[in-house]
Amino acid sequence: MRSLTPPSSRERSGAPTPPALIALRAAALLLVLAALAHTLRYGLTEPGHALAFGLLVALGELARRGGAPGEREPAPLAAAGALAYALLGDSAGEPTGHGPLQVVAVVAAGQLVAAVEQLARGAGPDADRVAWRVFTVGFAAVCFQPLYNSGQAVRWFGDGPRFALFLLGLLVLTALCDALLAAVVARARALPYGTGGTPPPYERSSPSPPPYGPPSPPPYGTGKPPPYGPFLQDELRALAGIGSAVGASGVVMALGVAVAGLWALPVLCVPPLLTQVSFRRYAAVRTTYGQTVASLARATEIAGYTPPGHARRVAALATAVGRELGFTGAQLTVLEHAALMHDIGQLSLLDPVADGATARLPAAEQRRIALLGGAVVRRTGVDPQVAAVVEQQADPYREQLPAARIVRTVNAYDDLCGEGVGGPLGALEELRLGTGHDHQPQVVEALVRVLGRGGLTRVGAG
Repeated sequence: MRSLTPPSSRERSGAPTPPALIALRAAALLLVLAALAHTLRYGLTEPGHALAFGLLVALGELARRGGAPGEREPAPLAAAGALAYALLGDSAGEPTGHGPLQVVAVVAAGQLVAAVEQLARGAGPDADRVAWRVFTVGFAAVCFQPLYNSGQAVRWFGDGPRFALFLLGLLVLTALCDALLAAVVARARALPYGTGGTPPPYERSSPSPPPYGPPSPPPYGTGKPPPYGPFLQDELRALAGIGSAVGASGVVMALGVAVAGLWALPVLCVPPLLTQVSFRRYAAVRTTYGQTVASLARATEIAGYTPPGHARRVAALATAVGRELGFTGAQLTVLEHAALMHDIGQLSLLDPVADGATARLPAAEQRRIALLGGAVVRRTGVDPQVAAVVEQQADPYREQLPAARIVRTVNAYDDLCGEGVGGPLGALEELRLGTGHDHQPQVVEALVRVLGRGGLTRVGAG
């Protein structure tokens, strides 16, 4: 099980919550209320175990304090503990007898305890992550507890290696359920541009309208949502990382308590805690890397070679187009970083290009700037793939890497919008005219679809 990324800037800015997230939260709330009502009516089965695992979930959530935001699972101990309780059959050789609704109630109570501390320090809980975990744990409990409590699981699989394989099979199903939910939420959280933040208002000194329309995001239902496939691929790929570690820890906890009782929990908590420490360090390295790329991208703006916000706009829109074309995971990271740093070669120019727009420069000059930019990127320690994309952005599209095709097209779009060629529609028309040599037709059409979802027809309104 993995946690969600932090709320997008759409939600932080008070923009409407996507209907899919509203439905998920409402369904999770109903499930939790039903579980709590059932538990209050019939009482807790094995109260000691419920208290132990509830505290484990709460402590795991509290232990993630200070973790890097945006990671898939900042609380592996809480996730592993919740999964272990869902898959717990025996304790020290004696059956426990708790059902799926009690599992949901205990996990929700643990999350609530952690939420109180988070609210006390001014950091509210992530409602989507809570809902996601409730459904994932509930799925695992529904698949396991009725079979075990009825004795059917023991009759079918015994209590030896075949039972462990049964648990692993349930773990795979739970992981797939988790990935499906994760992809739904990530897709809903994606802005119309498919990114994690609203592109800033157009900051050129010219009176041209913003290329992405008004600063406020368009309402849902104005266009087709982003494609689901790339988000699902991202989540399935993540199962081989932190997801597999959390799942294995949960199964080991359940089997350990089945043999040794609750005394096994303190020892079995060590691996998830070590995982959390290691993952936090890895996240810190990634954060530093991202800050380095962002600082380099701003160098051209600070030096006056490009207008403020140009690199961020190109990166946001390029990432959306990449998702539209099926880019996932590391591909999107390379694309985003290359888009942020695509103009760094302009620092070699004696005189800045007017408005930083390279789309109108001669092809030879564009290639020279691109090669210089690639050379700078290679000296920074950034991924060599990013440098390759920066170097190729001015080549004919048939000779470019797929990411370079996107960067070239999106950069040209932003430059053309800034020149006042008739707004986004005029810029897109020019891009279509260049599909014979400069721009790949599929990239231009993907850009059109992304802009359409972002409310292209409303540009100039307000």
